[in-house]
Amino acid sequence: MTTSHSLTAEGLALGYADRVVIDSLDLVVPPGRITVIVGANACGKSTLLRSLSRLLTPRAGRVVLDGKEVHRTPARQLARTLGLLPQSPVAPEGITVLDLVGRGRHPHQGMFSRWTERDDRAVAAALTATQTADLADRAVDELSGGQRQRVWIAMALAQQTDLLLLDEPTTFLDACHQVEVLDLLTDLNHTRGTTIVMVLHDLNLAARYADHLIALASGRLHSCGTPADVLTEECVRTVFGLDSRIIDDPVSGRPLMLPIGRHNVLARTAPAVSGGA
Repeated sequence: MTTSHSLTAEGLALGYADRVVIDSLDLVVPPGRITVIVGANACGKSTLLRSLSRLLTPRAGRVVLDGKEVHRTPARQLARTLGLLPQSPVAPEGITVLDLVGRGRHPHQGMFSRWTERDDRAVAAALTATQTADLADRAVDELSGGQRQRVWIAMALAQQTDLLLLDEPTTFLDACHQVEVLDLLTDLNHTRGTTIVMVLHDLNLAARYADHLIALASGRLHSCGTPADVLTEECVRTVFGLDSRIIDDPVSGRPLMLPIGRHNVLARTAPAVSGGA
């Protein structure tokens, strides 16, 4: 269970070369819950996730896991507690699905330890959960985009970490598989207490599945809290530059965002038709 783990960002500043992406960010990830990060393109969502997972060193501030700075924690040690599925992972050429998913077990194996029955069970469970067991002997580079995405998620699940960070895990997936993956992550959270932090583009899926919602705007924290607290018409207008209406989702009871565009008029008068002679 992950209620004993704490992950925070303190005064975080992140960037690339001369460009500042995140500035003066303070953040607390609720343990044992599902946190979803939302925001417009290039607002810093993926950059934040990379720093939380130790892949990007802060220019200022720090990321702290259980009282220790993640950037000063040995990689293998960190990988036993915190797993990451990046936005565009690249598989070694020719590697099979089974071998790739098996790599999720590497953090649990020391210099002299061997593959065990526990590793077999973890890989098999991950393949079954993501409906990729029938692809086990296929080369990853032969798969469709949606199949590859599910295989990468299987690798992350096989790692069996208490904290799991996922950058757009529903990329390339059709509507059915998007819901299946998010349901799977919810089950993982409910049954194992795994702390989930993920970036999603779909605001309505984010509101439906998140316990805790984080909205970023121009590299700063706009708001955080429950979906009902964060997903407001003002937030959507400020963060995304979009006018909207927020109603209650008839299925989940969570907030549901209805965008209003120039051609998406709520009530439209039919054009007059001129009569004949």
